Amino acid sequence: MGLPIACHFAGRGAKVIACDKQAAVVEAINSGICPSQEPGLAELLLLAVKRGDLQAMADTRAAVAASEVVVVIVPVLLSPEKEADTTIIESVCQEIGQSINPDTMVCFESTMPVGGVRGLLPLLESGGLKPGRDFDVVVSPERVKSGYVLKNLAKTPKVVAGITADATSRAAAFYFEYLGAPIITMESMEAAELVKLAGMIYRDVNIALSNELARYADAVCVDIASVIKAANTDGEACLLSPGIGVGGHCTPVYPHFLIMDAERRGRPARLAETGRRINEDQPAYVLNQVERSWGSLHSVPVLIAGLGFRPEVKESRYSPAWILRDLLLKRHAQVNLHDPLYTSEEIQALGFVPGELNDGPAPQVLILNTAHGAYRNLDFAELSARGLKVVVDGRNFFNRQQVEQTGILYLGIGQPSKVSCAATAAAHTIAPPVHLI
Repeated sequence: MGLPIACHFAGRGAKVIACDKQAAVVEAINSGICPSQEPGLAELLLLAVKRGDLQAMADTRAAVAASEVVVVIVPVLLSPEKEADTTIIESVCQEIGQSINPDTMVCFESTMPVGGVRGLLPLLESGGLKPGRDFDVVVSPERVKSGYVLKNLAKTPKVVAGITADATSRAAAFYFEYLGAPIITMESMEAAELVKLAGMIYRDVNIALSNELARYADAVCVDIASVIKAANTDGEACLLSPGIGVGGHCTPVYPHFLIMDAERRGRPARLAETGRRINEDQPAYVLNQVERSWGSLHSVPVLIAGLGFRPEVKESRYSPAWILRDLLLKRHAQVNLHDPLYTSEEIQALGFVPGELNDGPAPQVLILNTAHGAYRNLDFAELSARGLKVVVDGRNFFNRQQVEQTGILYLGIGQPSKVSCAATAAAHTIAPPVHLI
């Protein structure tokens, strides 16, 4: 997110320094070469570099010392215990504190637990200046998603809250000028942090609800896609689509920030916790459905299609592909992975065995994890001739009829197979009443 925001600022007249610890990234940016596949970013970057409005450097302290506004957008991930891992952002704040000038404004766009930025203030004070007196601190969490960043930066309302009322006003003016988005000011930094977490938890719980409804639809032999489409027409419901799992930087991560803190405060977030658990369990549920409908996956060649957590995005963080791989290996399946955005070497470096769809014997089971456009027109008749037996459509992406007419078993999310429906019907057949005379 950092580079698109930097380029957007530069495009609106700011002089921007983009900081990154990776020398290769810094060199690429300064050469006008985009290290990201974000749509529209390469052109914007090249223009900004040519104009002299954007440069990159690895020296954070030097960049902070040369800046009037510092925007922090480093990742806050999860520890193995599902706590917020603030190691990176703490290190950055230490460097900021050692080199910040009076009257600088530090804007935190990284998503944090509620109270997280306030907890970083001692690190910002390490150079002797006092937040709220000598410099401003602001919380303004980013609220756009990869693949649509430049399209939505100026459209999505920017939530801002400062350590003081003056800091809030200053941030509102800054973002209005250099982002161009509508501004929403909040009463506290904690309120601004909760805005982001609330949005993420809404999405996570909504998907979990759809996944749970899809599981029930499997049981009663109903197509959940048509149900959701109809349910969403009443002006009240807004159900999202079910799927094989939830990935990415945000939705699998940020709910835990609130869940863990809520538990410590004696206000357990049970709905958020249950939603997260349902979504984390979804890959296992889908594989169980495969074995119920088709048979054991022991020794079966299985290809996972898609490593990215979203279509056309080359980012695998928290992708369901990781869970699918581990679950399949526990079932002793032969697991390969294909993704058109990654080379075989990149796939191998990430711990997967590269697989192919176009050459040699087809896998017996194809599991669609990412609905990349490259998979839209797969030749299922040809794949069937080469040995494909089952398609697990983890995104309800394929045309079911086209798959099934080739003799391949189709298993969607909340789209029960004829095999499972026949079994369900048999199990729930009601015997005619017996009249005793």
